[in-house]
Amino acid sequence: MIIKLNILIFIILIISSLCNAFMRNINRINNIKLRMAFDDEDLPLRIGHGFDIHRLIEGPKLVIGGVTIPHTKGADAHSDGDAMYHSIVDAILGALTLPDIGQLFPDNDKQWKGADSSIFMEEAYKKMTERGYKIGNLDITLILQSPKVKDIKPAMKENIVKLLRTTDGRVNIKARTHEKVDSIGEGNSYACHVVVMLQRVK
Repeated sequence: MIIKLNILIFIILIISSLCNAFMRNINRINNIKLRMAFDDEDLPLRIGHGFDIHRLIEGPKLVIGGVTIPHTKGADAHSDGDAMYHSIVDAILGALTLPDIGQLFPDNDKQWKGADSSIFMEEAYKKMTERGYKIGNLDITLILQSPKVKDIKPAMKENIVKLLRTTDGRVNIKARTHEKVDSIGEGNSYACHVVVMLQRVK
């Protein structure tokens, strides 16, 4: 009697395990279907937001918007630490409902050590065009206590316009200090916010 009971319990456990595995597969398939359905939506406009921040330390170069800026400090980062480019990439990926820049270009991957962030911009542009979109407009806010970038913004804008194959009228760069508040205001870090609107290409 005990042996039969043990066999019955064993069979129930197997059936329960198989049912759980089956349900997990069903949920996985449903999630894939939902993701694919959402990715395939023919939306006329998509909006994304990107943000990045880097510590500033002595030693590295300071590269922002593809421009190397003379300064006593540079970004402490795995790549070249261009927070403006990184924020733009994340904004585009977000608008397309794709994984973020850290998943596409992990900071523990040696091939991206010291990498020029224009590589990431090119990949973002590729993914955007593959899905049938172009830049509607791009609004950038750079937060940096020093150095001043008023005279450098035109070069940054030129780089962005070129990489994203867009026009001057679709890209705006604003820069502000952090009023000497927290690590940014103390000159120990800098950050960037980006909002992008993507337009469906007809």
